[in-house]
Amino acid sequence: MTESEKPTAHGSADAGTSDADVGAAVAAAHRAHWAAVLAATVRVTRDLDIAEECVQDAYTQALRAWPSAGIPEHPGAWLRTVAGNRARDLLRRESVWRRAMPLLVEDATVPGPQDAAEPPAVADDTLRLIFTCCHPALSREARVALTLRLVCGLSTAEVARAFLVQESTMAARITRAKKKIATARIPYRVPTAADLPERVSTVCDVVHLVFTTGSNAPVGAALIREDLVASAIGLARTLHRLLPVAEPAGLLALLLLIDARRSTRTADDGQPILLADQDRSRWDRPLIAEGADLLTEALRGGPPTRYAVQAAIAAVHAEAPDFQATDWSEIVALYDVLLRLWPSPVVELNRAVAIGMRDGARAGLVALDELAAEPALATYRYLSAARADFLRRLKQWPQAITAYEEALLLTDNEPERAFLAARLAEVRRAARS
Repeated sequence: MTESEKPTAHGSADAGTSDADVGAAVAAAHRAHWAAVLAATVRVTRDLDIAEECVQDAYTQALRAWPSAGIPEHPGAWLRTVAGNRARDLLRRESVWRRAMPLLVEDATVPGPQDAAEPPAVADDTLRLIFTCCHPALSREARVALTLRLVCGLSTAEVARAFLVQESTMAARITRAKKKIATARIPYRVPTAADLPERVSTVCDVVHLVFTTGSNAPVGAALIREDLVASAIGLARTLHRLLPVAEPAGLLALLLLIDARRSTRTADDGQPILLADQDRSRWDRPLIAEGADLLTEALRGGPPTRYAVQAAIAAVHAEAPDFQATDWSEIVALYDVLLRLWPSPVVELNRAVAIGMRDGARAGLVALDELAAEPALATYRYLSAARADFLRRLKQWPQAITAYEEALLLTDNEPERAFLAARLAEVRRAARS
């Protein structure tokens, strides 16, 4: 570490800290501080690639320095100092300075909507990074990839696995997105008040997609990707803290109300536990209470957003003492509202399932069959799985077998496949009896 890279003292533990303790501390610092450290470094470099390199160097330096110097009292500040010093060293090189300066511009003449209330060096950096990664000039796929890579700190390989593409494909996607930010001169700032509503919606969409991908992982050995879930909730909390308006409040309410059930969604062997079979005494009641308060805040903040309506649906489930007591009529009515706000084949599918719960399996099957020709659901595993479940309840064994086999073909998540295979074996036994 050069002199300019050394951080100022922030207090540290006793020297001689074990490698295991250091590894755990660096991992915790990565989860807690990656976005803030990167965002602060981008302010120095105005180049995403250089900033990312400097931040990675800072974490590497932590692994080397903390075993002998001790873990700092404020790891985030230590990392920001090291990354910032490294960035300034790089930018002293004239060629790097010339390359960096035109790439990422910050429009200092347009203050962010919260600038008057919060010191920009604290709150704005992370918010600027989030809005830059989620700029509408980028494709939806690029926004998600950049947010996971730069804001959440996932590796390129982890982002690729989350979205079922090759690592090389994801690396190219991230590189193209960074280049577009540079060449299009996308400003590194919080949007103006006039642009904020649309831009907040874009960011919320990305955070919601990250959460749903983690909550029901499309592939892999676990039903729940806890890293993605934690990243999404952290992002939602940041958005709500820095932009306390209706849409982020509704989004955070939705995420917390769903995540409150996390510990009951899988068995010891990792297989899914359906909502009807979950132990509601183990649901996280403080998290549910927080989600309910946020939902109230979101509904008071103006016309309901789609996230607030989805959160209201989750709240109906949370309030029911058991599955049989669920107010399915209220849930169907809320799905009707959601369809008006957010027309989507997936919403129609969820509404059809709710109809089946309210009116019986046959009514649910009829509602699902109306969606059979929907192109967006042609390869959607949950349509086949829902049909299979209603057919099983109706004891239509041959059709149920076919539906379960189709669902298995469309499912890559290992615990879900195990669950479907067990149900398929159960239906086949019933068909033979």
